[in-house]
Amino acid sequence: SKEFSSTSSITSVGTITSRVTRNGNAVVEKDLLNHEDLAGDRGMIDDIFDETYREKEGPKPPLRYVWRNIILMSLLHLGAIFALTLIPSAKIQTLAWAVLCFLLSALGITAGSHRLWSHRSYKATLPLRIFLTIANSMAFQNDIYEWVRDHRVHHKFSETDADPHNAMRGFFFSHIGWLLVRKHPDVIEKGQKLDLSDMKADKVVMFQRRYYKPSVVLLCFMLPTVVPWYFWDESIVISFFIPAILRYTIGLNATWLVNSAAHMFGNRPYDQNINPRENPLVSLGALGEGFHNYHHTFPYDYSTSEFGWRFNLTTAFIDLMCLLGLASDRKKVSKEVILARKMRTGDGSHKSG
Repeated sequence: SKEFSSTSSITSVGTITSRVTRNGNAVVEKDLLNHEDLAGDRGMIDDIFDETYREKEGPKPPLRYVWRNIILMSLLHLGAIFALTLIPSAKIQTLAWAVLCFLLSALGITAGSHRLWSHRSYKATLPLRIFLTIANSMAFQNDIYEWVRDHRVHHKFSETDADPHNAMRGFFFSHIGWLLVRKHPDVIEKGQKLDLSDMKADKVVMFQRRYYKPSVVLLCFMLPTVVPWYFWDESIVISFFIPAILRYTIGLNATWLVNSAAHMFGNRPYDQNINPRENPLVSLGALGEGFHNYHHTFPYDYSTSEFGWRFNLTTAFIDLMCLLGLASDRKKVSKEVILARKMRTGDGSHKSG
């Protein structure tokens, strides 16, 4: 059957066999696809769930708190709450600038470290890769290399001990708690075994990794603060707390909701045997990343959804970049394969929606 297509070609993927596999606590039966075919011309297959992984038996390792992160995240959210009280005093230009910074930084994650670099679901020219890298540093959610490593591990070992934000450990852990404790040893072990040669070969990615800290200071905090203060005489306090602190905090939580809420709340029309769900509210806040049952079923689809631009600003952005000649080779799952998958493993909710 036709599994995905690009702008210039259609790649066929066949079903090999059927076997019992474990994802989280669920034992499910599903057809296995030829991973080599699935990879197509993406150059990697590490975002495909690994059915052979088994969690180690015995007691779980004790939690080791990272107090620096606990303190910094607490202060950040307290600063964001204070920023909310400043909104009535802020100039309209400052609020508009904060929204623009949110959108730019979000695209650095959704169109950049996620759909381009983690899944290689489309190709980008050098100017677009530079733009997305700048936007990614503005988002301050770890450098692209580290983000990609953790995200591929998340897909390959979803809802297991090797998943960095395993949702089986609860909402708080999958939302923010995973950043406040040391990683499970399996996360570290499996992350070290990933083939990240494509990231190492990308000079833009490695340049950002080398200069990540100064780029974050400049792009995540200084630039959002200086622009309203310099150009329309906004107070320095409002300039710092709204476009920088509040915007950054909202951006973090929008991304985290994909890991937490979109793994717990919603329907599963594509694969009822996995935890990720379809959550339109998360998609609205995360620029299209909440169609999560679809995304974990078809991680190589550039749109992360079958519905095009609906609640999916990132897809519209990538399509615009293709129109401008800055992106190409978008991978897209055919309607026939989507329907077949719904009928085979979905929860039946597509019939009512």
